Amino acid sequence: MTTTSIEGYKLGKVLIEGKTKQVYDLPEHPGLCLLLSKDRITAGDGVKAHDLAGKAEISNTTNGQVFRLLNEAGIRTAYVKHCGAKAFIARKCEMIPIEWVTRRLATGSFLKRNVGVPEGYRFSPPKQETFFKDDANHDPQWSEEQIISAKFELNGLPIGQDEVDIMRRTTLLVFEILERAWQTKNCALIDMKVEFGIDADGNIVLADIIDSDSWRLWPSGDKRLMVDKQVYRNLTSVTSSDLDTVKRNFIWVSEQLADIVPRKDHLVVVLMGSASDTSHSEKIATSCRFLGLNVELRVSSAHKGPEETLRIVREYESVMNNLIFVAVAGRSNGLGPVVSGSTNYPVINCPPVKSDNMQVDVWSSLNLPSGLGCATVLYPEAAALHAATILGLGNFMIWSRLRVKGLNNFITLKKADKELRGVRSA
Repeated sequence: MTTTSIEGYKLGKVLIEGKTKQVYDLPEHPGLCLLLSKDRITAGDGVKAHDLAGKAEISNTTNGQVFRLLNEAGIRTAYVKHCGAKAFIARKCEMIPIEWVTRRLATGSFLKRNVGVPEGYRFSPPKQETFFKDDANHDPQWSEEQIISAKFELNGLPIGQDEVDIMRRTTLLVFEILERAWQTKNCALIDMKVEFGIDADGNIVLADIIDSDSWRLWPSGDKRLMVDKQVYRNLTSVTSSDLDTVKRNFIWVSEQLADIVPRKDHLVVVLMGSASDTSHSEKIATSCRFLGLNVELRVSSAHKGPEETLRIVREYESVMNNLIFVAVAGRSNGLGPVVSGSTNYPVINCPPVKSDNMQVDVWSSLNLPSGLGCATVLYPEAAALHAATILGLGNFMIWSRLRVKGLNNFITLKKADKELRGVRSA
């Protein structure tokens, strides 16, 4: 029976059909496509293949959980939304025929290609490799120079050194985000592969599918407990019982991902000494929210109402564990030092100094009595970044958003340089 629609999306022609998925055009939704997973598991470029009832739904669930996590972190992806049990909606893009592999530990094919390296050798930073997608030739490993020399052009974007640099940086960050996520489940992400596409606007986006076919995952860092497709790859003969084991592993992975995104159980409290500091404090709050931080503004003067200031501090201490105070006070800053001396939570001074009195006003935030450890920054964004750096130590999503901000800065500079570079004749 031919499927004509899924969850109200009318299916057009099949754009691509792979071993484990079909990609459909969505004629009523220009710019979008639908990826439908199959109840099929394969290995060895399709030489080993079996039907596996339920795999499509498990794969689709896992893929959605991973991409929603990466989207929340701020990674630019093609993934749009879940669409029924076995499918999802994505932005159309032209795929770059390169698999990017990132490895934390040496295992699998790496050992065969690098004789003498012991299994478990730890790569710091992670090792990155690239492979040209070509089943007939078993996806040969390609160098960076080969990728550039291939002169791929997709959706009008030539793939050169700048694009390779962006994909390399993004690949590494995707691995590190998921590695930290899996650490919260006491699982070691050993290696993984990803692919990129170019969307209609010429942007490089993380695309395709990321599921248990895409990585090696070892609970407790123990290879014997692996729960990924390698279990299937290792089978010399495949029984129904073996397939049940593989399926149970895949279900377990999906269940772990269901609640892997950490709770937003933190708070940044911006204490301002006067309502006249509201504009400065709102800039701090805006930067906090951009980084995914919960923030609340309060007004209290440590000089004019010290008892109320301490009452506010105790109020938050009684209900929050992951708590940071940002003190916004000009002239003589008593607010930050008083709060710092009265709490064990981090305190960040961000005085609303002006250029005509900066040297005088900032001194009260810098020249602190002994025993006080509050930091001082001058710009609202810096206060938010400092708060996020502290909270990110215990929350991989906040850490991830910080890292993605750095990645986006890198991409912006790359694009600007590409646009402006070139010798200009006198």
